[in-house]
Amino acid sequence: MKAVVYKGPFEVAVEDVENPTIQHPNDVIVRITSTAICGSDLHMYEGRTAAEPGITFGHENMGIVAEVGPGVTSLKEGDRVVMPFNVACGFCTNCVEGFTGYCLTVNPGFPGGAYGYVAMGPWKGGQAEYLRVPYADFNCLKLPAGTEHEMDFVLLADIFPTGYHGCELAQVRPGDSVTVYGAGPVGLMAAYSAMLRGARKVFVVDRVAERLQKAQEIGAVPINFAEGDPVEQIHDQTEGMGTDKGIDAVGYQASAGGGTDREEPATVLNSLVRTVRATGMLGIPGLYVPSDPGAPDEQSKQGMLLVAVGKLFEKGLKLGTGQCNVKRYNRQLRDMIIEGRAKPSFVVSHELPLGQAPSAYDKFDKRIEGYTKVVLHP
Repeated sequence: MKAVVYKGPFEVAVEDVENPTIQHPNDVIVRITSTAICGSDLHMYEGRTAAEPGITFGHENMGIVAEVGPGVTSLKEGDRVVMPFNVACGFCTNCVEGFTGYCLTVNPGFPGGAYGYVAMGPWKGGQAEYLRVPYADFNCLKLPAGTEHEMDFVLLADIFPTGYHGCELAQVRPGDSVTVYGAGPVGLMAAYSAMLRGARKVFVVDRVAERLQKAQEIGAVPINFAEGDPVEQIHDQTEGMGTDKGIDAVGYQASAGGGTDREEPATVLNSLVRTVRATGMLGIPGLYVPSDPGAPDEQSKQGMLLVAVGKLFEKGLKLGTGQCNVKRYNRQLRDMIIEGRAKPSFVVSHELPLGQAPSAYDKFDKRIEGYTKVVLHP
């Protein structure tokens, strides 16, 4: 079958690889119909992780069940399904408590597994024609048959639940004001989710015009950090108070701003500390890693960032961190899509055949030609 294979920094190729097979009675094989490129894939693509050449990318996957293991009870051939990016067993201590992003079974020695991602276990990615799904009764979310809502449903694998998770971490409530740093797909989903949860005003900070335009289209207030200190811009619009809640949808590859592309890994965290009012809450779904070979300084290469803890303490701010436990949210969000209450596909800018993945990665990484979210169709 064809699959997107990592070759080295800034290089992927569509190559012939072995078809997946049933390896355990609880496996299914899914024929992939849609698979998205994630911003976190770019960390590997850019050589900013320990990923070795040969990884098959792709953790945002949906499709049709093509083969069913003898131990699977709730699925049959022909079922339309979407899989959380978290690979989880469903029975370990963390899974039972709802922390499926930190499964203790699927990646021995490390809490958490994912498809096609460095250090997240042996699971092949789904930017391919077929995907093996383990513990399939637990990991597959069934969808209505047909092709309706395809671009909405594929976002249930990661970015829609992750954006919603950012709001959960920040405890966004009806009537809150919220600042979201980053208008990439997760940031836009966080802003959208804040509105679904009843936020009265949402600011979105970025400098990419197309992304800020999308934020404005959903009713958020765009803040271009290339035009001045975003904290001051937001304080000017909140009577100097700042917002009630803040969400980091950028992570460790943050830009320092000020007309430069120089990275400053802690800049979003420190901006949030300044942006959010005293006793407010920060949600941090943006990715931070314990090792970054491309970091701008030695401390950051080891995942140690200079964060304004003193100011965080002084203001009595609270924070929540960590990757999304997709299964906490995906059923409810699916049902909101079905009922017409949510349409997250507004973030999708391009639908392309799998063979165009190398070009799509290049353009998405460069933030050019309006590339905000790419869905590949094998």
